[in-house]
Amino acid sequence: MSTAYVVSDCWTMTRRELAHWARQPVQVLVGLVFPVMMLLMFGYLVGGGRGVQGEYVDFLVPGMLTLTMVFGLEGTMTAITQDLNKGVIDRFRAMPMVDGAVLVGRSAADMLQSAAGLLVMIGVGYAIGWRAHGGLGPFLGAVALLLLLRFAMLWIGIHLGLVAGRAELVQAVQILVWPVGFLSNAFATPETMPGWLGAVVEWNPMSATATAVRELFGNPGGEPGWTLAAVLWPLTLLAVFFPLAVRRFARLSR
Repeated sequence: MSTAYVVSDCWTMTRRELAHWARQPVQVLVGLVFPVMMLLMFGYLVGGGRGVQGEYVDFLVPGMLTLTMVFGLEGTMTAITQDLNKGVIDRFRAMPMVDGAVLVGRSAADMLQSAAGLLVMIGVGYAIGWRAHGGLGPFLGAVALLLLLRFAMLWIGIHLGLVAGRAELVQAVQILVWPVGFLSNAFATPETMPGWLGAVVEWNPMSATATAVRELFGNPGGEPGWTLAAVLWPLTLLAVFFPLAVRRFARLSR
């Protein structure tokens, strides 16, 4: 099978996912607005209540950018289960197309939406007073780390969506996403937590990315040496869940 044929099928599936944006603009808008609401709520209510609004915003924004990359997992799972329940994936698998193009299209569209959401969040962060002080190179490096985490999380979402298969099970998994997201240093440093909780937070892959991103942005809470961990954690998750998702997809009945 030629490379051009593979690329053509994958691009066709990507365009299919992008076409949903035009037909479901409200869903796309909600996906962009919700993280902004979270940022404003924690920035002004929590940060303002502590009396350190400016300093806390510099700490909070990189954490919220990281959290946004993780919470996108829910939309991926929902889209996969909807295609399964409607028989869309079975119909695609019965067609003369590259096996797995559906998953590639899903992941490509999700990455584009995540990049758009990241730009919106960065713009809102600048509007409320957050600044990146590390220069253009570190700034782009931080964005790359955030997108790498998102890429790993969406393949977790693809795998879990294929395993769950039903919307009810997806809702159960969604409930678990929130504790995982909040058990990180997105909102507070581990030093301010009880010892056992701080240890759990430090081992959260999200915390590695948030700490490395803060360092690259030149924001409070950043520590040197965390960039490697911020790369290794997503790559490890990809090494586990990418083949699991591909194998699960291959075992679906035709």
